[in-house]
Amino acid sequence: MRTFCSAGLIALLLTVTHAQAAGPCDEFARKLPNVKRSLCEAALLEPTTARSVKGQTIWMRDVKPADAQQRVLVVGAIHGDELSSASVALHWIHLAEQTTGPWSQAIHWRFIPALNPDGLLATPPRRVNASGVDLNRNFPTPHWDRDAKLYWEKRTGKDPRRWPGHKPLSEPESKFLHEEMQRFKPNLIVSIHAPYGVLDFDGPSVPPSRLGRLYLDQVGIFPGSLGNYGGVHKGVPVVTIELPNSMRTPLDAEMRQMWLDLLRWTSERVGPSVPERSPRVP
Repeated sequence: MRTFCSAGLIALLLTVTHAQAAGPCDEFARKLPNVKRSLCEAALLEPTTARSVKGQTIWMRDVKPADAQQRVLVVGAIHGDELSSASVALHWIHLAEQTTGPWSQAIHWRFIPALNPDGLLATPPRRVNASGVDLNRNFPTPHWDRDAKLYWEKRTGKDPRRWPGHKPLSEPESKFLHEEMQRFKPNLIVSIHAPYGVLDFDGPSVPPSRLGRLYLDQVGIFPGSLGNYGGVHKGVPVVTIELPNSMRTPLDAEMRQMWLDLLRWTSERVGPSVPERSPRVP
């Protein structure tokens, strides 16, 4: 009996280890619109140390030219039911690797295609994470304790899809992104959403007037949102892309045009990084 238990435990551990080590492409290719397994595998996503509420890996990919002068953080699927946002992020990884010219060569890209894997992979997909928290209302904006709950109660009618949580950064996913902003120190954050079909912007700099067929239509700021926290409070420009459809990506040519427009605007309007100083040797 003891031998059987030991063998069973080993088998269970091997199964769990294999599941944790396996990449995300089986699930992403099955779930995401316009994402073939070959596209996902070519993205060469790397596991972070972060885990979702349900223990799923949050994946990331860096594309870094040798002479990069700017850092841009691209985040998809902060809302799990906005499947097209993760798809576009994966397509853009391919474009970041393939696009040549001065615009692309100056930027260190960091992609987090699916910040909310629990919501994304749920059946049906859910806006919130596995704890029922809207991650895009969970960032530590000023007066969050007062404003986030008040906004949720008065402006959303206690909509459970927009529950901000009990406190800022209560969720492992939002906490990871907050820490990643501190580590990576981006000059620009691009947050991909759906399905309103507009372009939003928060923070310093002149906003882009359009990306592809999406035109600027600033919709305001919300307590606990990434745009409010990053763009208004921390002074890091945040471009929020609202794709027209949650379940369908734009055409490939349109995604490429959005990418090229983003590159052009970034090169013109987003300042370069300040080089890190080498430590002084006594």
